[in-house]
Amino acid sequence: MSLLSLRSPAAVRAMIRVVALAVLVAVAAGAPAAAGSRDTDAVWDWNVNAGKAAVAACISPVGPSPAEVRMYAMTHIAIHDALNAISRRSEPYAYDARARHNASPDAAVAAAAHDVLVPVLGQLSTLVPPACITAAVAGVEADYAAALAAVRDGKAKNRGLDVGRAAAAAILALRAGDRAQELLVGDPGYIEGTEPGEYRFTPGTPFAFAPKLGELTPFVLRSGSQFRPGPPHLVTDRRYTADFNEIKRLGGDVVTTPSFRTPDQTQIALFWVESSPLQWNRIARTVAVSARLDAWEQARLFGLLNMALTDGYTGTFETKYFYNYWRPITAIRLAASDGNPGTAADPTWTPLVETPPIPDYDSGHAVEGGAAAAVLQSYFGRDRAMFASCSTTLPDGSRCDQAGQVVRAYSSFSQAAAENGLSRILVGYHFREAVEVGIAHGAKIGKRAVDRFMEPVHHGHGHGGHH
Repeated sequence: MSLLSLRSPAAVRAMIRVVALAVLVAVAAGAPAAAGSRDTDAVWDWNVNAGKAAVAACISPVGPSPAEVRMYAMTHIAIHDALNAISRRSEPYAYDARARHNASPDAAVAAAAHDVLVPVLGQLSTLVPPACITAAVAGVEADYAAALAAVRDGKAKNRGLDVGRAAAAAILALRAGDRAQELLVGDPGYIEGTEPGEYRFTPGTPFAFAPKLGELTPFVLRSGSQFRPGPPHLVTDRRYTADFNEIKRLGGDVVTTPSFRTPDQTQIALFWVESSPLQWNRIARTVAVSARLDAWEQARLFGLLNMALTDGYTGTFETKYFYNYWRPITAIRLAASDGNPGTAADPTWTPLVETPPIPDYDSGHAVEGGAAAAVLQSYFGRDRAMFASCSTTLPDGSRCDQAGQVVRAYSSFSQAAAENGLSRILVGYHFREAVEVGIAHGAKIGKRAVDRFMEPVHHGHGHGGHH
């Protein structure tokens, strides 16, 4: 079942709400940053470039998002550490050194990003076809050549390249033993559950994806289990009954299974199907521009965001396979045997989008939204923020950069995280409890990232509340 072939009724209300936000929308879609020095633009540009590389590598906008965001995190740590070797604004993460005098920040940023992206893309060989990696690397090399061509040749450029390369080498060495390639695999031998509430393989995918990903070496957590939530509802609990009937009513594909979603709810469902790392980095770029963050501030924001998002996946996968809770599609099809008189089976119930091959609880997408919102809240010291974004998983013609591009507008980070979570009910993936618990789980991870890592060393720099 192809995600991008899905069709849904167009919802125009979102368009009407955001006419006044046209400038932000252009940024949300990936248009170049407006006024600012080249230093300010370089970090932003490489955040865009990393996203382009992920799409070219076939790991985004729908794919193995943990691999995607690990690449972003490593890239932005190298960028952050390179800039902070040139002028120390915040505590380094992997590379603690002082650059030689007058090193070019733009050259440093480009070298740091390039020297992480190319080898990490090469590590995707177990996940994607070789042609995807070849295309992605070619794109990075072209972006790198363009970035270096814009920097005047000379000592400053060479010194910048040196510090960028050193920062990249440091994070590559630090993550060399994290076992990502080994952990990001499907396991057809995973033992399925047999009792009501226990995970079964989702129809069409006879394996479990990455059952040991919770063991991935974290960036900011002590371990994947650090903030593991308590257990999900028993299938005989009245709250489970309510969650079951909600998703059964709303999550259907409207082909095999009827749904009572409104057109706007269908748009929400498909809008947020997009990779969390791709979407939340787009949002972070938008707010970085509106807040006029300089290169160092952007580097810190993107570094914190992507470390928290990576650990969000580590934490949610640890939780998922610890509790091994069944997905709504399984629960609804097998409801006749769940021992709950309030649930009725539908043996052909089919969700709007094919369910991923991992357990329900908690929702990884909701964890990602909770983590991202918490990073942004903690970084800026407030929840309220006006921003808009587009999506690459809406029906053709309404995606980012298309003529009929649809955007959705938000007035706070928590509002976006809540809508992102709601989308997983509307798309037929998750029970409400998995969503609500996931948002709270992610928030703890995001807050820990900002509170403990890349801390500002001078008062007045950054927006992280460390004043």
